[in-house]
Amino acid sequence: MINKYIPEIKNGTSQNFFLMAGPCAIEGEEIALRIAEKIVTITDKLDIPYIFKGSYRKANRSRLDSFMGIGDEKALKILDKVGKTFGVPTVTDIHESHEAEMAAAYVDVLQIPAFLCRQTDLLVAAAKTNKVVNVKKGQFLSAGSMKFAVDKILESGNEKVFLTDRGNTFGYQDLIVDYRGIPEMRSFNVPTVMDCTHSLQQPNQTSGVTGGKPALIETIAKAAIAVGADGLFIETHPDPANAKSDGANMLHLDLLEGLMEKLVRVRQAIL
Repeated sequence: MINKYIPEIKNGTSQNFFLMAGPCAIEGEEIALRIAEKIVTITDKLDIPYIFKGSYRKANRSRLDSFMGIGDEKALKILDKVGKTFGVPTVTDIHESHEAEMAAAYVDVLQIPAFLCRQTDLLVAAAKTNKVVNVKKGQFLSAGSMKFAVDKILESGNEKVFLTDRGNTFGYQDLIVDYRGIPEMRSFNVPTVMDCTHSLQQPNQTSGVTGGKPALIETIAKAAIAVGADGLFIETHPDPANAKSDGANMLHLDLLEGLMEKLVRVRQAIL
């Protein structure tokens, strides 16, 4: 299914799930290339189609003094270099309509953050770039409600849509994953992804820094594959404790290969 949307992706005929993975934010060229090289080595070995993920700017931070980025053009050029260096597609978030055309010049997939998934102008602007559009399901929405987001993109002339689940709000400071949503969103005939890291966030902490439960990433990922997710979204970093964004719920890069090996076996078992 992934090959239908991104023909140039490596291993497009693989029967595996696909992986969207990388750091939360682009922190610099050296670390982005290092993370990408490690993940490409793993995904090539395991025949997993891969899309490099990195946000060129973080607009949705709790505090004004939080890291937001290294500069839009600088970060987008790093994403472009990662894609060209390793021959893989890339994905980044956009937050406002005017960003769509700018980001589309550098990446293959435009991602709509969960809290913006109902923003019609943003969805239409992303669709009109003719890039793949990955829409994250709002924590405040049912899986069924995401059909309207899909329709907005289709009706704007773009059939290249992913949907990504990232959990549902559970009280003020926690999220919970309802796995019934994956088959429901797949019924819209679009690739459906499980965000295994953001679904473990603990938002709205009194410190103003989001918490997380990264020890449960494997649990979330295994369950997602078992219920038929087409892809997984995982933020990963060689030093999560010192990452500039979302370190509390990222997977340590050294743990990625072992996790992928397990998930490939789960995938094979259910085919």
